[in-house]
Amino acid sequence: MTIVHRPAATKRATAPPAYPDVRLFIDGAWCESADGRHEPVVNPATGATIGNVPFASRADLDRALAAAERGFATWRKVSAYQRSRMMHDAARLLRTRSPEIARTMVLEHGKPLREAGLEIEMGADVIDWFAGETQRAYGRIIPARLEGVTSMVVKEPVGVVAAFSPWNFPINQAVRKISIALAAGCSIIIKGPDGTPASINALVQTFIDAGLPAGVINLVYGVPSDISEYLIPHPVIRKISFTGSTPVGKHLAALAGTHMKRATMELGGHAPSIVFDDADVDLAVRVLAASKVRNAGQVCISPTRFIVQRGVYDEFVAKFTAAIAAVKVGDGLAPDVMMGPLINEKRVRAMEGLVADAVRRGARVATGGKRLYDRGFFYAPTVLTGVPLDAAVMNDEPFGPLAPVVPFTTFDDAVREANRLAYGLASYVYTRSLKTATAIGAAIEAGMVSINQQGLGLPELTFSGVKDSGYGSEGGSEAIEAYLIPKLITQAT
Repeated sequence: MTIVHRPAATKRATAPPAYPDVRLFIDGAWCESADGRHEPVVNPATGATIGNVPFASRADLDRALAAAERGFATWRKVSAYQRSRMMHDAARLLRTRSPEIARTMVLEHGKPLREAGLEIEMGADVIDWFAGETQRAYGRIIPARLEGVTSMVVKEPVGVVAAFSPWNFPINQAVRKISIALAAGCSIIIKGPDGTPASINALVQTFIDAGLPAGVINLVYGVPSDISEYLIPHPVIRKISFTGSTPVGKHLAALAGTHMKRATMELGGHAPSIVFDDADVDLAVRVLAASKVRNAGQVCISPTRFIVQRGVYDEFVAKFTAAIAAVKVGDGLAPDVMMGPLINEKRVRAMEGLVADAVRRGARVATGGKRLYDRGFFYAPTVLTGVPLDAAVMNDEPFGPLAPVVPFTTFDDAVREANRLAYGLASYVYTRSLKTATAIGAAIEAGMVSINQQGLGLPELTFSGVKDSGYGSEGGSEAIEAYLIPKLITQAT
């Protein structure tokens, strides 16, 4: 039986806040683009234009490069203790300003207000974590072979960083790149998300108000290919950090490699979510359903292939479908909304195409499968059953609120499906067996495996993928290493 999805009303609880002016930030000052070019910013809950974002020209990029070079010369000389204190001050300011920034984020992104607030709080945690790492970037003394010789390794900042941050988490993606760079003693030019620019403007302002010197952070917007293809080869840039799709990441990684630039690549995923017969099904349903609709499924680590053992398949499908059908969809500023709109019309059309393809190949829509409302970019959270492996949704990252559920029989079947794709970012497992948990954790080809919880994305944990999901970490103590150069100094006395 198909469960009818009943979305929440989209009426706002209060009048929306005014959308702030958006500017570039170059050499310690907010500014317009040199050629005056702007593009509209759209509220995805209404489809209406709410503001404009300036697009950087080549002249703006040249100014940012020169400023970042000067900023690096200044910042690298600031002691780790002082850098740490300044970053802690920025984290405190971000927490203080969280309610205002969260409402702005909802306007430009659409996510529920509670999710926006949690993202900002996590962003402050990220700054605090890397503020601590600033003082833990240790070198080492190497025992010498000869008397009177001292050999030591010191760690120095790599230089100016070019970072490219996506729209799906306007604060949490950018704050990792900024915080790691600052902790290491690097300056940064960050290309912010054009669709959600006001949130990162507010983030950058917290660092400015915390006392960051001019030139250490520079923020630009614009045509992604124009900016990346100019910044990455530029001799001032020594490190690249990119979060986005696998095809674009591969292109930028190749460009960085051509110019011998270090790169951290956090790319796409298609996370298997494996539920074994001995799992706590209610726990799996509760956690996976909440994770599936978070950010409307527009998350690189979102569970996207639900692989359920046959003994609990029917139970899981029934309970999971009921949980998804009960999700309230609406304007993120309205009360009790659990899922907001997709970011734009393109994402809605992508959901429609993936569902149509799956149904054409024999899948059944258990709930959802349709656009919602007569304005904005809303799509009902959707459960698909009977999905063949050749359906596009089982092979291409959906990046939306789609949940295809397929059965498996044996442990080897689950591993085979989990590892079938070239992606290898996040994965999830539910089982009560320690033996099974240990075995599946070792067998899955992924940078992150979370068992009986959704324990990913915390500042102190490594955040990285394998295979086509990228390389390098944007979390944990590993993250800062790509921003530091180990230098050997050996001398005789």
